[in-house]
Amino acid sequence: MLNCSFEAVVAAKIPSLYVHKHNANQKEFYADLLSHLLHEKLTIDKRLVLNIAKRGTSTRHDNLQLSLHKAVERFTKKNPGSIIDPNVVFNVQDQLQEPLLNIADYLCWSIQRVFEKGETRFYNYMQDKINVVVDLYEDEEIAEGEFNRNNFLMITNKKGPLST
Repeated sequence: MLNCSFEAVVAAKIPSLYVHKHNANQKEFYADLLSHLLHEKLTIDKRLVLNIAKRGTSTRHDNLQLSLHKAVERFTKKNPGSIIDPNVVFNVQDQLQEPLLNIADYLCWSIQRVFEKGETRFYNYMQDKINVVVDLYEDEEIAEGEFNRNNFLMITNKKGPLST
């Protein structure tokens, strides 16, 4: 089996939040989710290269830079007085040309099955590879939920359609 670890940020497209927070714009929604995934990684003193599956306008350079900008804002808000100049490279690729992206896609799909269908068998098979799943909008009050190796996703996490 492949030696890897995986982290995910998920959010249900709650209509009122999607309109209010993201202007009902898929690109803004994607940038916000990616920024939540990135902001914890900005403390790394090395170059961070992200292989990202091409997804229409959501993965264009300007939108990826927006996600990085939001991540820097989140990082500095949590770490006042910190100055960071992240060295992040976005390597946008066609999923068919980069087989490793299929692994990430499968892991996202296994998490999505838990939330949308309450089905855990694919997630359970891969859960030792999944370090953390952050559910940004765990409920209507926007309480952030975190699932990790000690707090697994379960069938009770079923919600309905979401984006990963």
